[in-house]
Amino acid sequence: MRTRARNLNLIQRVNIAIDVASASDYLHCHCQMAVVHCDLKPSNVLLDGDMTAHVGDFGLARFRPEASVQLSSNQDSSIGLKETVAHAAPEYGIGNEVSTSGRVYSYGILLLEMLTGKTPTDGSFKEGLNLHKYIKMALPDHVMEVVDPVLLREVEETSSTASDRMRGIGNDKALECLVSIMEVPAVLKVENESCSRRQRERGCLFPEVE
Repeated sequence: MRTRARNLNLIQRVNIAIDVASASDYLHCHCQMAVVHCDLKPSNVLLDGDMTAHVGDFGLARFRPEASVQLSSNQDSSIGLKETVAHAAPEYGIGNEVSTSGRVYSYGILLLEMLTGKTPTDGSFKEGLNLHKYIKMALPDHVMEVVDPVLLREVEETSSTASDRMRGIGNDKALECLVSIMEVPAVLKVENESCSRRQRERGCLFPEVE
């Protein structure tokens, strides 16, 4: 999806994000046993002719009877090494556990990539700066400075062809949409057990996908 995404407009990217969230919601919350994908990244999101997104490549997927299970075998212990490191939850780096909350972290990274056009390993991220911190520094007043230039041009071109009144409405709606989506990964970032705790309290990290 990464190569093709550069030619997608904001609405198309939002729809893709919703499709992936719906798939994650089903796998995590509506299967008889929770399914942990273990390799959610742009190249594993496939678009069909109708621009509907599908999550593919379940070669590393694991079934989990609970939302979070301690690693118990060499096969599971190596999952953090097999998965694309940049998209893996931080706790996987220390072989902590394979969990659905870790998949939510990967989904957050995917969202930020779609909106900024930057990967977690972008060369501009130095001296402790990463994709999450990059976005947090921009929220909420400087979002347009970190948005993918392709999306930014789309907003500007739409504004240039609209009336003064509609131009203001269009810019406001686009900004509101971008801020709302970028805030999601910041909230869902997994660095400790708090996300797993919230998951248990709410029953699911994707309680309602519209």
